Amino acid sequence: MLPDTKMTLRKTHFKTFVSSMWASLKHLKVVAFTHKQTELSNIGLLHINDEEQERFLQALKLNHQLGELLYLSTCNRVEFVFTTDQTIDQNYLASFFQSFEFAANPSMLKTMCESAEVYTGLNAVEHMFKVASSLDSMVVGEREIIGQVRKSYELSNGFGLTGDLIRLVVKRTIETAKQIYTETEIASKPVSVVSLAYQQLKQLNVANDARILIVGAGITNTNMTRFLRKHGFTNFVVFNRTEAKASVLAKQIGGKGYALSDLTNYKAGFDVIITCTASDASVITPAIYDALLQGETTKKVVVDLAIPADFDKSIAETHAVKIIGVEALKEVAAKNIELRKKELVVCNQIILDNLNLFEEIYHERKVEVAMQAIPQKVKEIKKAAVEQVFAKEMAGLDESTKDLFNKMIGYMEKKYISVPMKMAKEIILEKQHKK
Repeated sequence: MLPDTKMTLRKTHFKTFVSSMWASLKHLKVVAFTHKQTELSNIGLLHINDEEQERFLQALKLNHQLGELLYLSTCNRVEFVFTTDQTIDQNYLASFFQSFEFAANPSMLKTMCESAEVYTGLNAVEHMFKVASSLDSMVVGEREIIGQVRKSYELSNGFGLTGDLIRLVVKRTIETAKQIYTETEIASKPVSVVSLAYQQLKQLNVANDARILIVGAGITNTNMTRFLRKHGFTNFVVFNRTEAKASVLAKQIGGKGYALSDLTNYKAGFDVIITCTASDASVITPAIYDALLQGETTKKVVVDLAIPADFDKSIAETHAVKIIGVEALKEVAAKNIELRKKELVVCNQIILDNLNLFEEIYHERKVEVAMQAIPQKVKEIKKAAVEQVFAKEMAGLDESTKDLFNKMIGYMEKKYISVPMKMAKEIILEKQHKK
């Protein structure tokens, strides 16, 4: 056979090898439950307690013969990233979720299977890019998700659930998200009421030791106080309809908790009131506000995040008070959301560029893994040639000839290892250029 013909056959074999590697990427699957198709209460059915995750996920991987597995759980999404050669249809999903308690209810199991979003292969990679970049989030541009993806990978990897493919996907996912947050304005304008309210407080130069009264201990005020705590505020007093709930929040933020009925009796004064209750009528009436002032005349700040408003606006007619209201905040949030949406074109191009880059990285990595065995195989062939096949001939050589022979065969060994890698990379580049 002519040398050129041999080289052509070798390249053909490598092309087949590379094509088969790409087919294995099709084994990458994502089964996602998000706010877009699933009620938040149902997403909660898929949360796994921290102390049970390792045991539960190990069993899930073993029972379904998954090659790799990553579990991502946030307040408004749960995602399973795994590898399998099986098709993800309704029957597969019904089997997959048998370990969860809701599977005992056929109607709920059917609902959950029908609401699952399924992604395969490169579409799964693209979905992961969009998740970590917050393009798939309830609030586009919120950075928390990138940290949640990273933590989920670290946990799943620590449990021994992930392998080389998910490692590559997550690495490129994090780098893509960082690029989007750095090179676009997608996260530059706050869009949550809590973050906007804080921004306005910051602009008013409210001191970190300001006396802050929290009226209402629901989720909005809980998020608000944690946000303030994170940014250095330290002086909190919490009032809530039930004293027990006020005390729970107060303990979390290092403050004191009281029943809402005690508000009129509070004598320590305040600088800021942050209120958000479910009351149909004003909670901060002129009489209550006067009682809280304790005769102080300095300008106060009221952040009213309730609908309808908790703060009687007529108070501002007779007192020095700056009102930060939820309606105005929502208007700003809506404008900021529109500004973020304008960045989606740029974000999508970044994702496309990184998908193309991921293809190259994936192919090169698979070739590297496949080639790892070559050096050892070559060494074994060399050893067999010297010690067995040509042992008698080697014994008859003088030391100078043996030394020359060893140098020659060492040179050939290095070249034989490097040539297949070079051929493989040439094929990969050829494949990419043809796209």
